[in-house]
Amino acid sequence: MTLPLRRADKAENWGPSAAGGGVAAVTVSEVTQASDFKQFVTLPWELYRGNPYWVPPLLSEIVPSLKGQNNPLFDKGPHTLLLVRRGGVPAGRLLVGVNATLNEEKGFREGYLALFESVEDYAVAAALFDAAAAWLKKQGMEWMRGPLPHNDDDYRGLLISGFDSPPTIMNQYHPPFYQEFFDRYGFEKYLDYFAYHVDLREGIPDRFNRVVDYAKQRYGYGVRALDLKNLESEMADVKKILDAALPAEWPDFTVPTLDEVRSIGLKLRPVAVPDLCYIARSNEGEPIGFSVALPDYNIALKHLNGRLFPLGWLKFLWYRRQIKSARLFVLFVVPAWRQRGVTAAIYLASMQAAARMGYTHAEGSTILETNGPMRRDVERMGAVHNKTYRIYQKRL
Repeated sequence: MTLPLRRADKAENWGPSAAGGGVAAVTVSEVTQASDFKQFVTLPWELYRGNPYWVPPLLSEIVPSLKGQNNPLFDKGPHTLLLVRRGGVPAGRLLVGVNATLNEEKGFREGYLALFESVEDYAVAAALFDAAAAWLKKQGMEWMRGPLPHNDDDYRGLLISGFDSPPTIMNQYHPPFYQEFFDRYGFEKYLDYFAYHVDLREGIPDRFNRVVDYAKQRYGYGVRALDLKNLESEMADVKKILDAALPAEWPDFTVPTLDEVRSIGLKLRPVAVPDLCYIARSNEGEPIGFSVALPDYNIALKHLNGRLFPLGWLKFLWYRRQIKSARLFVLFVVPAWRQRGVTAAIYLASMQAAARMGYTHAEGSTILETNGPMRRDVERMGAVHNKTYRIYQKRL
């Protein structure tokens, strides 16, 4: 595999430091050479070798993304890639950057951390965090937060509970000692996001069905599958919903532009299943909510070792038949309709469709811990909180 050279504005070396007497020196540097870039990308394959829960990302996706291709986040501010070596051998990595658009809109002075990985050695993690803090201070930042996505996909937060099963699509697995590293360095909890597991074989409680039917009749709305063949019109309605539904007080989120919504829609269309994506409308046709769920493609991706070619596509088509679960990962409802059962109606439609398609399990994730109404809706449907992802913060 040949990976392209990624150039930083100015390369710096942040070491060496030592982990203790007799321990190999730890050095951190910015990625400037093609060989460094390759080591940054492929390090997880070494760290997670033999781990039954880790799912290798597709190289055909992560490499272009780290080059800034189809990655709008990199257009919103500076970033750099940090690589740690211990005794000359790659031992950890971290992406650090600034989302200037978010900072301007929210009044923040924060930088983000993404793609953190490390061997089980606190000296390696501390060296990365030190380098990130120094880089962000030079950018005039006062806080660092993470782990956050390195693009417009999900992959949000550090796994802190639920280590006994693989992640669903666009979620991550981390070893338990990562939390220890963040805590030990002085990071504090910023926000937790929850994942909920639903066993579709147990069926949806009848009472939940009755409540949803009553709400739709009383308030005058319906739920139907998104028309992926009419994506332009549907994305325009999705944009209207997001403009009204994305709370201004939500941290680390800005309302996407219509072009960004279209870009996300085009990216999802090849892998989306129409019966798992829904839009809610009032009886007058007003768009009031939408959701996106995907089959849990991680079931197949874990067999590809990050490569679609030359035989990855064949493996994907073979193992895709084993997918029996889905992840609902986006759901928004405009404020005026939030107390009218719309969230519950969308959940119900999604879960019923998944069951009809032969799925036995589903996950609703990730839900902000403070989003009480949405958490109550999924819990009433029989979902169980099974994983927690944490975003940390630290003042510089």
